[in-house]
Amino acid sequence: MAKIISYKNPELATIKDNKALWNLPKTRRFGYRNLHKINRYGLFLRSDLVLKLKKNYKKKIGVKPLVKRLTKSKSFCSLIVGNGQSILFEKYAKDFSYSQPQTIMSITKMFANLFVGELLKNKKINLNKNVSYYIPKIGSGYANAKVQDILNMNVVNAYTEDYTKAYSSSFMHEPVGGWRLPKSGQIKLSQEQYLNTIKNIKNRGLKNNSDYALYKSANTDVIGLIIEKISGIPLRDWVLSTVEAAGFEDGLYIASDRYGMPWLSGGGCLITRDFLRMGLLFARKGKGVGKRQIGSAKFLNQTIKNICPKYMELSKNKYLYYSNSTMTSGNVIGHSGYGGQYLAINLKTGNVAAFFSVLETKSATKESYKKDMINMLIDIVNDKY
Repeated sequence: MAKIISYKNPELATIKDNKALWNLPKTRRFGYRNLHKINRYGLFLRSDLVLKLKKNYKKKIGVKPLVKRLTKSKSFCSLIVGNGQSILFEKYAKDFSYSQPQTIMSITKMFANLFVGELLKNKKINLNKNVSYYIPKIGSGYANAKVQDILNMNVVNAYTEDYTKAYSSSFMHEPVGGWRLPKSGQIKLSQEQYLNTIKNIKNRGLKNNSDYALYKSANTDVIGLIIEKISGIPLRDWVLSTVEAAGFEDGLYIASDRYGMPWLSGGGCLITRDFLRMGLLFARKGKGVGKRQIGSAKFLNQTIKNICPKYMELSKNKYLYYSNSTMTSGNVIGHSGYGGQYLAINLKTGNVAAFFSVLETKSATKESYKKDMINMLIDIVNDKY
């Protein structure tokens, strides 16, 4: 019998700078729009009911200086603003459309806020318990950390997430969620098995003694495990409940591990209007279409009042904080996504702004751009229309 010949899937092979082909600068724009088809494992979840949106455009949004500048940048893909069931502004790049999915990356972490809020509302979780209370087999990197500190990115361990460092743990985590091929084709770790391998730093405790959050995507995946263990409900079903409450028009594409557990820490893909619908669900504090409810209004209100670590400085004496799997500033909650994404929601005004872009720098990051993007969106949702 003739030898059966194969080759590595080129889009998933590690090509340069310890990145898969889809995440290299020259192919990243294509990769972000096709990640829902590129990743090896994933789920597609649709809603039976769709949140109806109507156009009620406000000219004052488009003339804001940062809006004018960032929507003309080569990184820009789309910007949408809404309140209630109205679209107040939307703009797309020439090579982008309203029906094009794009990855929201780490913004999927915000789902954890809804799930934990639901568990708190039903008195099923204690955020002051150590992680090992809920996951006895968890590794030393998390065992003695409080659940609240995991939610606030306030834990020291050996997992690293520095996008300027090619061999950070967050990149080495990618084969678990199917974003790249493992070094050995026989490595088939589940999310839980991988998280159990994360260790503490030798001769150091897990407590963060700095004022700044220590951002680690694995933290949110640990929260996902806790949610499953406590509730007895698969994480997939939790995510589906959120999709159905938000009333997505197209649906949520989300990466998973090899065994079907959603990758809660990042990698969801949405069309722009569904990105807005996601934010509107938070603006309604979990009230969904069809009288559905997910999360806890009380927990969301606590999220913006928490004393929590700083995430980044936006301007002099103005900070973004990390609280309960969201980023907060005043009445605004939201989250950034690797490569140029952000979702902002003002819980007081109900305004939502969602931004898609793709940075084509080597690291997919640029601090000055990120500050401008976040300040732009906070300004938009803080305004009155």
